[in-house]
Amino acid sequence: MSHLGLNKRPVNLALWTIRFPIPAIISILHRLSGFLLFLLIPFTIYVWQYSLISADNFDNVKTNFQSLSVKFLVWLFISALIYHLIAGIRHLLMDMHIGDSKVAGRVSSYIVLALSIILALGLGVYIW
Repeated sequence: MSHLGLNKRPVNLALWTIRFPIPAIISILHRLSGFLLFLLIPFTIYVWQYSLISADNFDNVKTNFQSLSVKFLVWLFISALIYHLIAGIRHLLMDMHIGDSKVAGRVSSYIVLALSIILALGLGVYIW
């Protein structure tokens, strides 16, 4: 009957009403941080290239990095990198069947979240 489109199961299209488990949230955030890092690669390469052209350009980049908005963007980029690295290590360990049980997955998710927040806050203190 389901091939005729007569499936009577409920369909919930309001994703914000679904309560995701913490491992799912960590996995989704890992993908989002990877996408953000991917989008920022061209900008990062451009800034590095620009700063290496001459000493004046380097000083210009250094001066621009003193503004609050640029510091925030740098913090955001490095925080995403930290999170992506820690969550990626968790995924690699789980691929090797280390901590791949349901309980271990939940615990490691909280560890990833806690470490990422602590390191991001520490980075913020260092930057500002």
